[in-house]
Amino acid sequence: MARTPAQPRAWQRMLSGRRLDLLDPSPLDIEIEDIAHGLARVARWNGQTHGAHSFSVAQHSLLVEAIASHLHPDWSDGWRLMALLHDAPEYVIGDMISPFKLVMGDAYKDVENRLLGAIHLRFGLPPQTPAPLKKKTKEADTIAAFFEATRLAGFAREEALVYFGRPKALPAEVLAWLDPLDTEAAQALFLARFAALSGIAPPAGPIASAGPG
Repeated sequence: MARTPAQPRAWQRMLSGRRLDLLDPSPLDIEIEDIAHGLARVARWNGQTHGAHSFSVAQHSLLVEAIASHLHPDWSDGWRLMALLHDAPEYVIGDMISPFKLVMGDAYKDVENRLLGAIHLRFGLPPQTPAPLKKKTKEADTIAAFFEATRLAGFAREEALVYFGRPKALPAEVLAWLDPLDTEAAQALFLARFAALSGIAPPAGPIASAGPG
């Protein structure tokens, strides 16, 4: 019979061997390999998308960073990296859909913000996303949501316009990120983009370096 621990467990064991405390996350317990692995296996839209593969949070993150970089070509690599990592806490807490976030309220946000701050510190970024960057990344995130909703998640265009607004036009090379990738490809491309923006080499192994299409 399993012994009852003295205190409830608030940490998760990662495949890297790290033990991440959700109540007090330490940057020292965060590894980009764990983030990429987790995000590539978390499905956007609760998995309610068309295609042979789930549309993962890793791929969504690549899409958002591509949109932000297209709209703001003057951004530094550091700002682009923060856009790429905007949903990084979801490697631990999953992708909670917006309606459920509304139900959960501040408790969810507090955990998410603590994790994001620790992730930023781990990779040499400011713990708080600068307000202008946060606003512009949210704009890119909303544009991504519109195209994901209409192309993958079954929304009619008129319905998506109500919830996400009218998106800006995007070039084909950015929209190509909407084609769902298999888990390994999404993970590899996320790691490769992280390495390109951070200057931190990806782990040894076959890492894809080219985008879709």
